[in-house]
Amino acid sequence: MPCSAKHQRARLVAQLTGALLVVAVLGAPAIVAAAPATPIASPTTGGTPVAGGTLPWWRDAVCYEVFVRSFSDSDGDGTGDLPGLIEQLDYLNDGDPSSGNDLGVSCIWLMPIMESTSYHGYDVTDFYAIERDYGTNDDFRHLMDEAHGRGIRVIIDLVLNHTSVEHPWFQQAVSDPASPYRDWYIFEPEDPGYPGPWGAQAWHPAPDGGAFYYGVFWSGMPDLNYRNPAVTTEMEKVTAFWLTEMGVDGFRFDAIKHLIEEGRVQESTPATLAWIADYSAFVRAEKPEAYMVGEVAGAGTDALSLYYPGLLDAYFHFELAQQTVNAANFGIPRQLAGVAKGTEDRIPDQRFATFLTNHDQPRIATQLGGAAADLRLAAMLLLTMPGTPFIYYGEEIGMAGDKPDERIRTPMQWSPGPGGGFTTGRPWESPQDDWQTRTVAAQPTDPASLLAWYRTLIHARAAHPALGHGDFTAVASSDPNVFAFLRTTPAEQVLVLINLGSEPAVGLSLTAPVGAIAAGAYGARDALGGPQAGQIRVDATDTAVFTLPMYFDELPAKSGLVLALTPSTP
Repeated sequence: MPCSAKHQRARLVAQLTGALLVVAVLGAPAIVAAAPATPIASPTTGGTPVAGGTLPWWRDAVCYEVFVRSFSDSDGDGTGDLPGLIEQLDYLNDGDPSSGNDLGVSCIWLMPIMESTSYHGYDVTDFYAIERDYGTNDDFRHLMDEAHGRGIRVIIDLVLNHTSVEHPWFQQAVSDPASPYRDWYIFEPEDPGYPGPWGAQAWHPAPDGGAFYYGVFWSGMPDLNYRNPAVTTEMEKVTAFWLTEMGVDGFRFDAIKHLIEEGRVQESTPATLAWIADYSAFVRAEKPEAYMVGEVAGAGTDALSLYYPGLLDAYFHFELAQQTVNAANFGIPRQLAGVAKGTEDRIPDQRFATFLTNHDQPRIATQLGGAAADLRLAAMLLLTMPGTPFIYYGEEIGMAGDKPDERIRTPMQWSPGPGGGFTTGRPWESPQDDWQTRTVAAQPTDPASLLAWYRTLIHARAAHPALGHGDFTAVASSDPNVFAFLRTTPAEQVLVLINLGSEPAVGLSLTAPVGAIAAGAYGARDALGGPQAGQIRVDATDTAVFTLPMYFDELPAKSGLVLALTPSTP
């Protein structure tokens, strides 16, 4: 059917027949070569191009979430610690890109490491000290040196919203109503009578019985009062301490949407957004390259749109995470494709963080029933799509775990035998039932293992800038189970085809927008380390033939291709 030039689309038709993948662009206007790259605006400089057009480091990073208590115990007391983490850094990244023996991550996020009264650390009692179970401030500085020596950036959880009830500030606030610390928290003489944003109790009786204080999560974590400038000043001091004296590369901000309430409105208030904007400017002034990523729990593109353009660098995209898991679980990518396209269109500069699960959710292996093929698909989706991907420790070996929270934060399963390679003592929490068989030690030499697959994907993402920060273009597929998309930079194009279904994809046709790929000849190479895949030629009038020397006539069920397309020399 005729259409205007404005709405004209190129049809990218692919037929898997014998050993040929036939790709044609039909009815498209002449496509010119891509223009030279222009300087890329960085959110860390308020939209000003970075010198030389350099991207912020986190745009190409792959990050790894570590719960220190459960990662590696160096002294046999059953609790993970910083020296233990240092001992395992080579597993994460050994500093040698050619070795192929490491996971290949370039960033680690440490869950709370400050002094706390709880096992999880989200109720801080001293913002300037390392949790004593984990080591000392000097141990942390040593970690930073060792990580940086391997090319690993380190970001830490910074809990701005609340403290522990055991924090000296709160203890002074409740012991003396005339204390200046009283106004560091939120007190009312009578119970205001309304619940928190998810229906739980938010106002709690003070120990002296003379007032009620606000704690959105529970009574043990009273919220700080950011309407008091003294609180902001103190937390800026805390921030500067970790950036300058301890050398961290950024922060993951817990519960960032809850900072300032406006009566019954307790999430994402205008006052919260204004505070974050000012605070972000402070961080950028202290350390322009610091990465700031926020938790806006449950949020998708609509909810996150309030937080751009001038606030934190990025936010975890919970809707995209859920749709990624759903696609791997149910084999239908339609909703994922829609969310991914909307995210690319509406969130600037791919300033969002992606993940499968985190420390608050049942692990991905549990959600997918331990199905090996589905776990591979989930990893492939995470590590080929845009955004800064985060891997929760143990996901790369298929560690399981379900609620309660302690059971999704169990010790890392390094090897069989007593302590599971995590400790020589008794672990703080018992490991999962499969701790003797699903281990790191069992997988490195198996090229078909999940760990090997993660390594392959992470190293491919590092090797191909288009996978790291390239534009995302959804490609419509004739098979509803096939998720197809292009990742492109001015210098590189990568075509990703993922068959999420339980049946092979045969006779596949694909449709892409005009200009999604420039006219010309391309060498097509398996970006995941397979053999040379052939060559493709794209123009406005002729069929381009992509010869695959893999001798198949279908895209097998629950499999994918990542094809790096390099413009050929005329």
